[in-house]
Amino acid sequence: MLHLLQELFEKRVNQFVFDKRTHKVFFPKADQKQSTLEKRSAEIVKVKTSGKIIERNTEDEFQTVKYLAHYQYLIKQKAFIYMEEEVEERLAKFYKGALVMDEEINPYAPQETYQLPIELVLEDKDERLSYQYNRLKAVQYAERWWNSYNPAYKKFEVDCTNFISQCLHTGGAPMRGYPNRGAGWWLQNNNWSYSWAVANSLKIYLNNSKSGLRAREVSSPDQLLLGDVICYDFEGDGRFNHNTIVTGKDAYGMPLVNAHTYNSRMRYWAYEDSSAYTPKIKYKFFSIID
Repeated sequence: MLHLLQELFEKRVNQFVFDKRTHKVFFPKADQKQSTLEKRSAEIVKVKTSGKIIERNTEDEFQTVKYLAHYQYLIKQKAFIYMEEEVEERLAKFYKGALVMDEEINPYAPQETYQLPIELVLEDKDERLSYQYNRLKAVQYAERWWNSYNPAYKKFEVDCTNFISQCLHTGGAPMRGYPNRGAGWWLQNNNWSYSWAVANSLKIYLNNSKSGLRAREVSSPDQLLLGDVICYDFEGDGRFNHNTIVTGKDAYGMPLVNAHTYNSRMRYWAYEDSSAYTPKIKYKFFSIID
């Protein structure tokens, strides 16, 4: 099976073309990312890929391999250089040892019944849950666990919102509302509020909470600070699918974010290079109230 993994990654690496004349890296099969970089006056100067097989099946002369592809991009923007990382889950098929299919598994497709839209019961009373949000601790946590899972917390198959909640809690945000799953924001005794683990519900919570963890919506991403949250509605249908946390800024002061499900770090906030991106995408920008 090792030779299959080698073949897969030779294919992934061969997507990238180094132009010796301009000393730039191009990847013609990923037009969205290339276009996004050009709009930001940025370029990839080095790429590294690695991977791991997580599941494999053999039936007659067919072999199916589910694997993780880890990309590291060294990006230069003006005088600013930083490392962006992404881990992509992919499915490959071989027939008689020859690769016949290799495609990304959509990480944002709903996979859990509790991800159905729900209208949260938000408590208006002041529970006097005062706290000081520690943005540094929230970002440090996002950096520590962006590509792994803290055993102290429950892991979800669709984990993006659970990860953001962990970051916010590490930053000092107090839980409230237990045991009502439709109220507050909490995780306890292997149970959780919808707002803790469901992308659309966290967006509703941040937009409405008047005690404990609170946020204010801002109009543009450059107004966000480290430790703030961006919510994504990829289809533009009013139901938000994904959340990220701001962990850095690029040369123009625009957010770079970390996230789970499609594990990413220091990724440009707009997600225009994502397979889930559509022209109808909508964003919500939330600055956590200290």
